[in-house]
Amino acid sequence: MEIIQFQSHSLPFSLQPSSPNPLFYKTKQFCRIQGSARSPPKPPKKPTKFPRKRRRNPPSLPFFQKAPSSPSLPLHSKNPQAIYKDIQAFARQNKLKEALAILDYVDQQGIPVNPTTFSSLLASCVRLKSLTHGRQIHAHIRTNGLENNEFLRAKLSHMYTSCGSIEDAQRVFDECTSNNAYSWNALLRGSVVSGRKRYLDVLSTFSEMRSLAVNLNEYTFSTVLKSFAGASAFRQGLKAHALLIKYGFINSSMLRTGLIDLYFKCGKIKLAHRVFEEIPERDIILWGAVIAGFAHNRMQREALNYARWMISEGIYPNSVILTTILPVIGEVWARKVGQEVHAYVVKTKSYSKQLSIQSGLIDMYCKCGDMESGRQVFYCSGERNAISWTALMSGYKSNGRLEQALRSVVWMQQEGFKPDVVTVATVLPVCAQLRALNHGMEIHAYAVKNCFFPNVSIVTSLMIMYSKCGVLDYSLKLFNGLEARNVISWTAMIESYAESGCLPEAIGVFRSMQLSKHRPDSVVMARMLNICGELKAIKLGKEIHGQVLKKDFESIPSVSAEMVKMYGACGLMSNAKLVFDAVRVKGSMTWTAIIEAHGYNDLCEGAISLFHQMISDGFTPNHFTFKVVLSICRKAGFVDEACQIFSVMTRKYKVKVSEEHYCIMIELLNMSGRFEEAERFIQMKSLSS
Repeated sequence: MEIIQFQSHSLPFSLQPSSPNPLFYKTKQFCRIQGSARSPPKPPKKPTKFPRKRRRNPPSLPFFQKAPSSPSLPLHSKNPQAIYKDIQAFARQNKLKEALAILDYVDQQGIPVNPTTFSSLLASCVRLKSLTHGRQIHAHIRTNGLENNEFLRAKLSHMYTSCGSIEDAQRVFDECTSNNAYSWNALLRGSVVSGRKRYLDVLSTFSEMRSLAVNLNEYTFSTVLKSFAGASAFRQGLKAHALLIKYGFINSSMLRTGLIDLYFKCGKIKLAHRVFEEIPERDIILWGAVIAGFAHNRMQREALNYARWMISEGIYPNSVILTTILPVIGEVWARKVGQEVHAYVVKTKSYSKQLSIQSGLIDMYCKCGDMESGRQVFYCSGERNAISWTALMSGYKSNGRLEQALRSVVWMQQEGFKPDVVTVATVLPVCAQLRALNHGMEIHAYAVKNCFFPNVSIVTSLMIMYSKCGVLDYSLKLFNGLEARNVISWTAMIESYAESGCLPEAIGVFRSMQLSKHRPDSVVMARMLNICGELKAIKLGKEIHGQVLKKDFESIPSVSAEMVKMYGACGLMSNAKLVFDAVRVKGSMTWTAIIEAHGYNDLCEGAISLFHQMISDGFTPNHFTFKVVLSICRKAGFVDEACQIFSVMTRKYKVKVSEEHYCIMIELLNMSGRFEEAERFIQMKSLSS
């Protein structure tokens, strides 16, 4: 468009018309010099000196928003390199809508776009898993004549596989003219990033690479190891380990870390430890993989010991290791260690501002029973999100403060945070424990409205909630409505029937599960043994015992304990003792089971002597052990023994006294005519509540 120019005697200046382009994404102040062609020049004056003031840059405005009193810098006044930088900046911020708007404009103006800019946009699509935007960018790549660019082909292949469109990825890959490792690695990487457990696709692609003699590199093996680790493919992992030695990549720190991660996720602790011991120089990533591996295999003490070893080597935890180690500390109730970690987080100020670490600290304190410290971390944090609210909610739940856990859902929404899938899965068991059917139905409606279905954890939590609230029909409808069932959903249906007292129906579901493609796990076995004990179904109990031995579940404490109790409930104490003696590593759960089995058969003195033997052997009784022993004392009328055991529970083991403990003691004392002592326990109960 023509530029209209005016001339004055002293200063030439020009007025440019506004751009037809509506995209103004940066605002800058411009000084305008206004003059008139008619005004004669004035004699120069002696310049007046003013104190210099610092110029302030105007605040930047959001995209598409224009300043009310100052013009914006139009796109057409920028050179292509500046436009590329702006598109890349939006891509880094995952603002694809704004980036594509600029891309449309430059396409209309015929301005070419370079491959680096397209690469940034495709990387943003991978992060957002946005297939729609990815296809639009692919169209722009064709428009710019870059469809034969091998670099962008690899990026496109990676983007499509990451977004779950394997057909599009294969189509792009098949159009490649060269078989270089970069293109193949992009295809492999996309299959892993897609998060859909495409282990067989990765294995097939990797085998094809080898058959076509593609030059394999470190990144090829890194991607393959990550895929095998996610699928717990131990045999394929061993083959990959052998290939690393064959191709001379075994000394790569990155690949050794991948091997350690693979072996830990396959449950091969000794192999992972052997690889770790062979590495002379260990960096923080390697230490993090080992600590995470022990935590993954529920070897909490080893995870903490290796964290101490790492610090003694002069390597201090980063944010990733901190988020790994905090849940471990909570699981072993190591509150003092947790306080040390908290002090380290406060000292390194950058970590104290990270929401993931704040949520980890809240969760750790709550698991250690220190609800006040957890609340203090939560309310002192400058910023909160749905994850930190869920951590607090879970803490309320684990510490028995169910009403506050339920109210937290309202409070977090008042702060402007929407409950996510994890929040809903956390609060539904609270509704089940409180028998809060109306609240549970409201949360069910919220989950449907926000498209959280068919999430297995939410469906199973709803099934348990409805069964505990006495609405078994809803549980059955949810179960029958599942398109794809898994072991967890079958377990939830068995639990729903058992919770409602429909034990024969629970056995029927168990039989149907055996006929399906899903096989019962240790949780199902333990629950079915409990049902057999209640029904005195010794034949089915022995059948399940055989399956337990076949699947090597007898070493799991919950399963062995339920077997002992099942035989005790069916009156077969000899079998119960055989199972108990066969357990190699006994814990408080197994000891409690054999004590309870003696109680079932009125062998009360034997049960009390076993309790004392348990303590003398160095095992620590928990609150459930004391509940069982006190119940046996009530059954046998052992008043003095019960008072002594209650004193040991509160003074020596510092076990928190529950309402059930108080009720047992009050009933026993009243039965024995010791009313004054019973009255004292009633007062203690009212004070504790």
